[in-house]
Amino acid sequence: MSSVPLPPLPAQAVRDALEPVRKTKVYADIAAQIHRLIAEGRLGPGDRLPPERELAEVFGVSRTSVRDAIRVLEVRGLVEPRHGEGTVVKAVSIDAIVAPLAEAVAAFKHAAADLFDMRKMLEPPLARAAAFRATAADVRRLEEIVAAQAARVRAGDIAIDEDNAFHYQIARAAKNQVVLRTIDILMDLLRESRVRSLQGAGRAEKSLEGHRRILDAIRDRDPDAAAERMRTHIEEIEAVLFADLPPASREPSDGAAAAGESRGV
Repeated sequence: MSSVPLPPLPAQAVRDALEPVRKTKVYADIAAQIHRLIAEGRLGPGDRLPPERELAEVFGVSRTSVRDAIRVLEVRGLVEPRHGEGTVVKAVSIDAIVAPLAEAVAAFKHAAADLFDMRKMLEPPLARAAAFRATAADVRRLEEIVAAQAARVRAGDIAIDEDNAFHYQIARAAKNQVVLRTIDILMDLLRESRVRSLQGAGRAEKSLEGHRRILDAIRDRDPDAAAERMRTHIEEIEAVLFADLPPASREPSDGAAAAGESRGV
């Protein structure tokens, strides 16, 4: 279902849309309410927040609590104080959107099974999108990366930089800046485990062959094949990485499993 953007709110409507706060950490609730209006598009870039005094009256709190809430929003990159204008809503950056997810992913950086599960959720759809959206320049860059990886493998090296670059370039070709930043974070967290997965006889060659199959599908504009080959590639890496671990270590954590059940997977 497509959502219809809500109209921007005039100053009085902003005040009417906010509610008094009755929590111990009132500044967090204030920040959350203003954040919601920004996320909904009802407060847009360049819009001014009401003065601290008015916000304190609307929320039924002290001006100190309002000031603390605005600082939280400022740290998140959502608002900025401007001399003579008050507090103004900023254009939301990609980093401001991705930062909470980055923190959540980083908190589970040692849960490799969960991170690989996340890869299987993200990367096959990215490969599918790349098959639709990749430009000729994107395809050429993927070809250059695969060629460089092949040269490293022939020399007996672990082509981890090229491996990272290949997956990152597919995310770039999919033309989604939020997911691109997420993949960047994910690849960095998985770097150590991916080095291990490329060590050993035939492993680097198998990874290279997987990349070639994915590239062929993207070059042929075959989204179904691109998605399926990416999933197979990740599962092959996962099987190598967890081959020597007990079965319990290969399963996603309870939180990830519960999320899977709620998704019906």
